[in-house]
Amino acid sequence: MWKILCAATALVALCAGQAGAHFGMVIPSSSTVTQKKEAVLTLDIAFAHPMEHEGMDMARPKALTVTRNGQKEDIAARLAPATLMKHKAWRAGYTLDKPGVYQFAMTPEAYFEPAEDKYIVHYTKAVVAAFGDEDGWSEPVGLPAEIVPLTRPFGNYAGNVFRGIVLVNGKPASDVDVEVEYYNAHGRRAAPNPYLVTQVVKTDANGIFVFGIPWAGWWGFAALSESGAKQDYKGVPKPVEIGAVLWTEFADPGSKNPRGK
Repeated sequence: MWKILCAATALVALCAGQAGAHFGMVIPSSSTVTQKKEAVLTLDIAFAHPMEHEGMDMARPKALTVTRNGQKEDIAARLAPATLMKHKAWRAGYTLDKPGVYQFAMTPEAYFEPAEDKYIVHYTKAVVAAFGDEDGWSEPVGLPAEIVPLTRPFGNYAGNVFRGIVLVNGKPASDVDVEVEYYNAHGRRAAPNPYLVTQVVKTDANGIFVFGIPWAGWWGFAALSESGAKQDYKGVPKPVEIGAVLWTEFADPGSKNPRGK
């Protein structure tokens, strides 16, 4: 009986470790805009387990910006409370009035995760291309932790390979875990077992990672590292994990609806 209990405990620990990765989320209503009727974007902003479609209550973000042609605009005033995945989240509207590549970046308040006994901060980006312009998609926006795409982060088909470089304090970060999850917005996908909820790859010596996208939709990449900083939790200093998160959309090559919805 004791061996059975130990095995069961180990299995529970394994499942907890494999499932339920945290992701900051910035999901635009479209990743490409070609017509004026599509130019009014809605940005859904959340903190969640996206593959399992499980939200977590999210405090108001500390910052929300959009960068185009090297010019950064503070759009945090556009944030409004919303409910996503049955939890407190945020929503912002933004109108694309000129051709360009728009990089939306969100900095959240630190979230304390009791199961990991540490704080989590996910610096989260999404990129939208508008009206035929595609210059500047590989330019960093200067976040403390950031994924800079090496594959154009829009106009891609499911089945493509995606590459990115992880920067921490502006420098490539080697041997860093990059967690990958699908945003299961409609609950149509189910992982056969906990190992398949979150995919994991590592950066190479140059901070580069590669991942092949199996199906259409929004996919998130979260590169995780310890910041070395501490933040107080009930009088006790706790470590702070920082995540560089990038969301990008992949189209269904076999559908007249490229977003596969």
